[in-house]
Amino acid sequence: MTAGMRITATMDTEAITMHAMPFPLRPIVHVVLSAALLGGCASFSRDGGFDAVQSATRQHIQQDVVWSRDDASRSRTQTRIDALLAQPLTADDAVQIALLNNPGLQAAFNTLGLAEADWVASQRLPNPGFSIGRLTRGSEVEWERSLHLNLARLLTMPMRADIEQRLFEQTRRALVLQVLQLAAETRKAWVLAVAATQTAQYQPQAMEAAEAGAELARRMAQVGNWSKLKQAREQSFYADAALAVARAEQVKGQTRERLVRLMGLSSAEKVQLPERLPDLPAVLSQLADVEQQAMASRIDLQMTRLQTEALARNLGLTRSTRLINVLELGIINNGSNEAPQQRGYEISFELPLFDWGQSRVVQAESRYRQALERAREAAVNARSEVREAYAMQQGQYAIARHLRDEVVPLRQRISEETLLRYNGMLIGVFELLADARSQIASVNAAIEAQRDFWLADADMQMALAGKPDMRPVASASPSMTESSGGH
Repeated sequence: MTAGMRITATMDTEAITMHAMPFPLRPIVHVVLSAALLGGCASFSRDGGFDAVQSATRQHIQQDVVWSRDDASRSRTQTRIDALLAQPLTADDAVQIALLNNPGLQAAFNTLGLAEADWVASQRLPNPGFSIGRLTRGSEVEWERSLHLNLARLLTMPMRADIEQRLFEQTRRALVLQVLQLAAETRKAWVLAVAATQTAQYQPQAMEAAEAGAELARRMAQVGNWSKLKQAREQSFYADAALAVARAEQVKGQTRERLVRLMGLSSAEKVQLPERLPDLPAVLSQLADVEQQAMASRIDLQMTRLQTEALARNLGLTRSTRLINVLELGIINNGSNEAPQQRGYEISFELPLFDWGQSRVVQAESRYRQALERAREAAVNARSEVREAYAMQQGQYAIARHLRDEVVPLRQRISEETLLRYNGMLIGVFELLADARSQIASVNAAIEAQRDFWLADADMQMALAGKPDMRPVASASPSMTESSGGH
């Protein structure tokens, strides 16, 4: 069976013989000519749909998104990146560099061109095909000429254009979600890198205290004033502290390199990180109706709606065209050097004994029902994810504040009292060193809690924006877009 219904018009060497067509075919010709005029108006947009991505991104984060498509824009982008790298990076600066320079994001922007090309193509007629044949019989020479168009593509053009427009819009929203996901990952990578740097600065202090205790224990054991068990314990403290320093340096390098990769930089030489994480906010805002906010603002839910609508339109298109590929209509115009001109038309049928198009309809219906269930799943997951992220943000904030306001000041007062007792010769040096290790451990715990809060805060912002795991939807009815074929 052919891919679609075909209309074939032939022409002789002088002109196309439209005047010889039977009356019932004239409305079809008018439709073809009208569609050709409309299809010629379809063109590509100046920005390729990127301005909508920029404006939608700014509704969630106050950062610039740039699509570098030529050397001039790349040069301006590099100048801006160099200016940001000239000073210690804040979280916002790191996110801005990633949005300007991440190669994966720049590659993803080209999907806009692919989607817009499909949309524009759906509004244009396929190129007409022309065929010519030469037959000889003795001295007689016969020429057969035909001009053919894909009529199925013409008749389904409005539905196909509507479907491709929805898919184009879905692609733009998917890119916005990808931009926000990169921003969240970069912010979290910056938090991890700064926290690792801050922790790596404190760990050597703990190792120094453990090293002093181990050395003192060794000397006291040499003169017989210290048991081997106590000496081994102090030596174990020192070994654990040295291991913690090595691990802190390892984590520092790993987190730094991940941040460099997300920013799209070739090396970490120019990256300057601050020495400590930003302070906790004075007050954490309480979000009322957080679930409702997520349902209204999550981009993945908007994409699910567009996907379901596109599949519903695709289902209607499939049902409408299930039998189109079994009908063929043509116009005949044959010329000979020994016989009069031959004109006429033909209608050919292929009997649909084995395939009435049910398979395509069932496939489209299954995809639509699948999309409906995925939409319901996305809504359920969105509510749960935003509740979980909100609870995690609130909980980590409470933990970080408790460590900052209660635990660390309390350990500081204990350390001051311990030092006073040591100066009064009420306790020994080992008790003083043990207290120093405990104080450093509490500071590290506070750093980790502060880090976890900023990570939870980034997750919360991403939970309100959406989750970038949408499955792509195929273009409308591939069988409808095949070539027109020949007579």
